[in-house]
Amino acid sequence: MKHQTLDQLHAIAGIEPSAPHLEMTRGQRIARWAELLEQNPERCLAAFSGTEHLHPEARAMARGEGSAIAVAFEDTVLRASGLRDDTYGEAKRFFELNDRQLHNIVCDCHVGATMTARWAAARVRAVIGGNRFLAWLRQRIMH
Repeated sequence: MKHQTLDQLHAIAGIEPSAPHLEMTRGQRIARWAELLEQNPERCLAAFSGTEHLHPEARAMARGEGSAIAVAFEDTVLRASGLRDDTYGEAKRFFELNDRQLHNIVCDCHVGATMTARWAAARVRAVIGGNRFLAWLRQRIMH
């Protein structure tokens, strides 16, 4: 491989400083997240610990290796749409969720230290549908 400077590359190729974001609606972003989780439903995901007890600034910066949010950040489509990192605060901003909604998806008080991706996907889908009973029923049927 031949090393070339940025000036040399500009002479032979059109280089865009940043790629434009894909335009996705909130519902599309959330549905994509659920689909990603459903691709490997038995995947063991890390839960966030006590998000409701964290100071808002600490909660925003919280992240979990192997969490449901990390699954979203692994996706090139969501990153191209504007997902900047795998923190709680970024997921809240990008998916346009409130603390209660995100807490219901990622916090350990619902499942313990780990959860299956299937469980997380059902919680993510509940945000779209708004009916937690149907999300719970879907989860039970899928087991």
